[in-house]
Amino acid sequence: TLVAYGQATGLVVATARDTEIGRIDRLLADVASTSTPLLRQIDHFGHRLAGVILVLAALTFVLGVWLRGHPAADMFMLVVALVASAIPEGLPAIMTITLALGVQRMARRQAIVRRLPAVETLGSVTVICSDKTGTLTRNEMTVQRVVCAALDVAVSGVGYLPEGRFQVGAHVIDPDRHEALALALRAGVLCNDARMALDDQGQWHVVGDPTEGALLVAGHKAGLLQEVAAAAWPRSDSIPFESQHRFMATAHRDDAGTPWIFAKGAPEKMLDICDREWGPQGERPVDVDTWRRMATDMAARGLRLLGLACKRAAPAGQGLAFADVAQGYTLLALVGIADPPRDEAVRAVAQCHAAGIRVKMITGDHGETARAIGAQLAIGTGKPAVTGAELELMDDAELQRVALEVDVFARASPEHKLRLVQALQRHGQVVAMTGDGVNDAPALKCADVGVAMGGKGTEAAKEAGDVVLADDNFATIAAAVHEGRAVYDNIRKFILFMLPTNGGEALVVIAAILFQLTLPMTPAQVLWINMATSCTLGLALAFEPAEPGIMQRPPRPPQEALISGLFIWRVLLVSVLMMAAALGLFLWELAQGTELAVARTMAVSTIVLAEMGYLLSSRLVLAPAFSREALNGNWVLVWTLLACLLLQLGFVHLPVLQSIFGSAALDAAQWAKVALAGGVVFLGAELDKWRARRAAQRR
Repeated sequence: TLVAYGQATGLVVATARDTEIGRIDRLLADVASTSTPLLRQIDHFGHRLAGVILVLAALTFVLGVWLRGHPAADMFMLVVALVASAIPEGLPAIMTITLALGVQRMARRQAIVRRLPAVETLGSVTVICSDKTGTLTRNEMTVQRVVCAALDVAVSGVGYLPEGRFQVGAHVIDPDRHEALALALRAGVLCNDARMALDDQGQWHVVGDPTEGALLVAGHKAGLLQEVAAAAWPRSDSIPFESQHRFMATAHRDDAGTPWIFAKGAPEKMLDICDREWGPQGERPVDVDTWRRMATDMAARGLRLLGLACKRAAPAGQGLAFADVAQGYTLLALVGIADPPRDEAVRAVAQCHAAGIRVKMITGDHGETARAIGAQLAIGTGKPAVTGAELELMDDAELQRVALEVDVFARASPEHKLRLVQALQRHGQVVAMTGDGVNDAPALKCADVGVAMGGKGTEAAKEAGDVVLADDNFATIAAAVHEGRAVYDNIRKFILFMLPTNGGEALVVIAAILFQLTLPMTPAQVLWINMATSCTLGLALAFEPAEPGIMQRPPRPPQEALISGLFIWRVLLVSVLMMAAALGLFLWELAQGTELAVARTMAVSTIVLAEMGYLLSSRLVLAPAFSREALNGNWVLVWTLLACLLLQLGFVHLPVLQSIFGSAALDAAQWAKVALAGGVVFLGAELDKWRARRAAQRR
């Protein structure tokens, strides 16, 4: 393991799987890796589509050979061409490109994606479980209130600038004139592993834990510099802070040689070890009820609480041990530290709520503090906060109910995070979980999307997470959800574009065989259509920006089918229109005495131009193709349309391609007929979108 701060004397009591990290490793091993909703949907869709294509191919071959008398060899080549054109071989590539573009956009917004499918999974998230400190709040801790026995002091100043005053009501006081306050400030400076430093721009910043930094700044405001205090009261030993113990302790000797032990930590922990308090006339029995009322009042104001205590004694053994921090302490003060919510986090939470996403805050703070900060962020307003101790007493059924109903969890440990994730998933929720510590790794791995902190996060958390936030900011998660929804939309749009275009090609040939007509396309021409359009047109949809109002939609249900009823209808409609346009023009030209090669070239060109027009319609599922939403500057679309048009012009007019594919040159009048026939598909798709919009308005 790594020693990040503090001092210790180590004794090896366990190795390998018996250690704490070994226990975490077992937890990680017990968490089964799950597939993302999109991959499950694509897998199901692929199997069903493959079955449909094989059935149609077999029927086409049977119709052509046994019922219509076409040579088996010719029909086999045609069926192979149809299968090749019908199989969406471009889907994996488009999915990868779309996800990669989403990764690129997220990286620009400080979200680094470690696993590609996580991009889309973010778009389907229904619940986000977030840390508070630094993620929802600024992580700029400032001591705003110090409460001693019979003394309530407000501290002015913001951030880490060591400038401010100590006031009781409207009166400025000198901390040195109040023994309990002065000793409390000294305890906060000495029982501390952080340090203050000036950067190159002359700005103060804290190296170490921000909460400890706030205590240093408060001492600095009172003129108690860390270096001076440490030199006058040197530290001989310490017990570093650990979340399971909820306190830190240090042993010192003052300038007169008197031994002291200072402790700081959770107020309830300090009250457990204190039997006295430091009042205006010195030490006296502690009034536990009064201190608890003070703690509740401060926490209800959104202040993070720390208790400060002291003991005039030396460690019982050679070094400071837990037995030395068990009893006999004098409570000095409660310190209220403000960590205001990020402005962008407030907006991001509101955005998530508008998108139908529940935001749950999980923190190690006091329950009242958690509720107050949650209220400022509109998380869990009017609802109780559940503590880790209460979670410990719940069985799985009760936890599942509470996990869904409650939005603020206080005094929670990393193990509680794992149980909350599992409870929410059992309820069918798609969960994103944030974390930064080694102990958070199991919860991050278990969540549908594990979001690790890039700034304060450990390597274990980053390794277990799917996404790493470079700025540790909740607003970045909301932005990533926005990108994830856009990615999913673009993949669906590609499928909506691909299926009817492939289906239209197949229907043209199947209809010709069924009605004993001359085949309007050769196998090579079928493959040309597939090659020319797949290499160009579908790619444009990967670059489509998000549609307006994407974050006003509710999350899609995890069990929702990839292809909705609207999509199935659109696929059938466009396939039939494409078949009717191409086959109808082909038969018309043959009836007018046009050469077979020219008529086939017109049929192929009709399908290609129809696909180009349908691409414009497919950019928006319901909105008109030339609405304001469509004018979004997708220049890739322009280039793909141009590339496809140039390829088709080459197919028609270049002698080398004419010899390979059996095509023929078209004159201006024939091109006009092709454009008119191809436009039927675009017009039909737009009319169907108009019908769907009217139906949605009536509902």
